[in-house]
Amino acid sequence: MALFCPLRTRNAKMESQASDDDAASEVLSHYSSASENASVAEEVTGSEAVDEQAQQEEVEDKLKECIDNVMDKSAKTRQVALESLRLAFSSKTLFDFLVERRLTLTDSLEKCLKKGKGEEQSLAATVLTLLCLQMGSGPEGEEVFRSLKPLLITILTDSSASPVARQSCATALGMCCYIAAADMEDLISCLVCLESIFGSLCSEDANLPSSHHSPLLQVLHCNSLQSWSLLLTICPATQIRKILDYHLPKLPLMLLSDNVNLRIIAGETIALLFELARDIEEDFFYEDTDLLCTKLKALATDSNKYRAKTDRRKQRSIFRDVLHFIENGECHEETIKFGLECMYVDSWARRRTYNAFKETLGSGVRHHLQNNELLRDIFELGPPLVLDAAAIKASKISRFEKHLYNSAAFKARTKARSRVRDKRADVL
Repeated sequence: MALFCPLRTRNAKMESQASDDDAASEVLSHYSSASENASVAEEVTGSEAVDEQAQQEEVEDKLKECIDNVMDKSAKTRQVALESLRLAFSSKTLFDFLVERRLTLTDSLEKCLKKGKGEEQSLAATVLTLLCLQMGSGPEGEEVFRSLKPLLITILTDSSASPVARQSCATALGMCCYIAAADMEDLISCLVCLESIFGSLCSEDANLPSSHHSPLLQVLHCNSLQSWSLLLTICPATQIRKILDYHLPKLPLMLLSDNVNLRIIAGETIALLFELARDIEEDFFYEDTDLLCTKLKALATDSNKYRAKTDRRKQRSIFRDVLHFIENGECHEETIKFGLECMYVDSWARRRTYNAFKETLGSGVRHHLQNNELLRDIFELGPPLVLDAAAIKASKISRFEKHLYNSAAFKARTKARSRVRDKRADVL
């Protein structure tokens, strides 16, 4: 973790689609089976242990081939290799394998970002994020971030660059800075860069901030605001005070956006700012709180038919939580279960941080919560648990026991609903 961030212990990125090419699917299948073997409770014999070692060597050979292919002359080959690396890095912890190859891979990613086109640049930025996550917050991760930070900023701020590439660079800049920035200068420069992307949406002249932008640019604004809000969670109090003075009056303008994701991200960011302000000053007072709550209440009860039903439902749920927090200071708590452990997401800072890693890692987030020392440090989970096969097996219930439980729950629900239907019939 970065040395300067006392708040370190405190969500609409466009995910890369999995390639249909054999190379990507083959790497993923190996890693899926390796991850499954690591989590399933079985006592392995000596021959099985040898097979597992042979499988691991085969997987590493394929990863080496993918790393070599990132430098191939064929753009298609490079793209397939990047996709394979993305799948592998997100589903397994690979520090020991990658630490000796990080410089080679960093150079290859730099070439992809400089010379590649849209989708290749986007994949390269995503793989860079995952590489930084694998290396952690030590010197290795800092080295990766420092070497490619200027290039990420160049692409992000280039209006002529591919919107898809800019979206991934916005996410990569925020995530890599959060993980590996070593000083305030890095943090401030990333904050300023991200502000320059979504800042125009907070203009007093913008009646409907996103109405003049294409869907791809709206995603870019969403990603930039998400990355910016992630970095707020590691800002020192002096910086938070400056941000509150400048941005808290402007962010509510983004609630007028016609993009549901941007409205939601703006609402969550406002709640995060209130939380950080109250951490600094317990009796924090914002003079326009009543007006802000009126806007939030309208979004929490929005029933406009021109909005999609799923969008309305999602928006109402989020803004109820935001409004409740600003009025009462209580944050909705979520429990995340992984393996034999669980953690509680009980603050807006923790929520933003967890969602950032979940969006980057996808279904691999639970594996990394169990095994990645960086995530376990950020979420204060302690060292990875070391469990023997018998302990893991004892914690699992059999398929027959699950069937009995589900049957009993189904019968209970049926009885409860029957009683309600009977009462309704009596009333009628």
